[in-house]
Amino acid sequence: MKTKKQVKYRDIFDLVRLPVTFIGRFQPVILTRPTGPMPIQTSTTAAPPLPMLVTGIAGVPGYNAFHYFRSLYGDQVIGVRQASMWPLSGDGIVPCEVENSDEVKQLWDRYQFKSLLNCAGSCRLKSCELDPAMAHRVNVTGTENMIAQATRYDAAVIHLSIDLVFAGRDGGHYDEDDEPDPVTIYGSKMVLAEQIVRNERPDASILRISLPMGISFNGHAGAVDWIASRFKQEKPATLYFDEVRTPTYSDCMNRLFAKLFATPLPGTFHAGGPRRLSLYEIAQIVSVVGGYDPQLLQGCARIEAGPMPPRAGNVTMNSAKLSAALGYQPFDAWPADGDLVPTERDWHLEEASRFDGSAKAVHRLLYCNPINPGLVPPSREEIWNGRF
Repeated sequence: MKTKKQVKYRDIFDLVRLPVTFIGRFQPVILTRPTGPMPIQTSTTAAPPLPMLVTGIAGVPGYNAFHYFRSLYGDQVIGVRQASMWPLSGDGIVPCEVENSDEVKQLWDRYQFKSLLNCAGSCRLKSCELDPAMAHRVNVTGTENMIAQATRYDAAVIHLSIDLVFAGRDGGHYDEDDEPDPVTIYGSKMVLAEQIVRNERPDASILRISLPMGISFNGHAGAVDWIASRFKQEKPATLYFDEVRTPTYSDCMNRLFAKLFATPLPGTFHAGGPRRLSLYEIAQIVSVVGGYDPQLLQGCARIEAGPMPPRAGNVTMNSAKLSAALGYQPFDAWPADGDLVPTERDWHLEEASRFDGSAKAVHRLLYCNPINPGLVPPSREEIWNGRF
């Protein structure tokens, strides 16, 4: 008989807090108050300095954070994306080329932001390798322009970096004192962006994140959507056995951002989740929860994939410094249910027949943290209904 796991449940509107357990496949039943490790922070935090700018809303962390803060503070939250991403439109969404200093200055002069959540950048590894100048413009110059204006307006700053500032040669579990040694152009540009923020805004919070687990606007950005997009088209997806990350729910990240704006923590912090998973294991989870053909998943070691783009290895992060500074653990494990964690390389083949996978299950269990759920923004398909 499986051990029942006690968790705290809170509905999407944060109106009800009831202790529950997951029995079998996520059937919540009210129980007594849970005991054990320190729970995820759920108390209401003070409003951030407003108005707020969220950059990089075409990516997973920016898109989810924009909708989270917009749901709380309405027109006082603005999100920016490239002009070419015109299908990403709606209230509060403004086109801006962040590498253009004049456009960035005009944007800040118009809205006079008091807080900046900087999620902008290009994480397309191969594109960055083939066009280092583009990688520099988007990831470094864009950050430089935003930080210059944030300094001019004395705005609070949270800047997102990445675990790929490390190579992953040394067994992972990196902490903030480890020297960056990226193997990709993208990683090296993110190191430069960190240095700009550190030099110009020593009061900023720099968060090195891993894989943000949430919905993407275009349906194929981020780990979950890229893998699922392949499987939906009945195309194979090849993932690596030996690239290991520490993914986090976007729900947890959003609440962390809110906390850091309310109670700033200057410095560089690792912001990875407590569960370590290889890219192959993540794809196994997506395959089972989404109900896709398990035969479509293929795996290999990084060395078998060729030299372009180069791939990092075990870049798992130790985020104890962040937890200690906050006084609580900000991240639930992804996925929340330990029964959805692969135990072997053929796990998804066996589990596929036992789990009733679906797109709704992906929303409920992989995009959204079932322990403390938030909102899931609409996808491009939901907004445009296939018209573009």
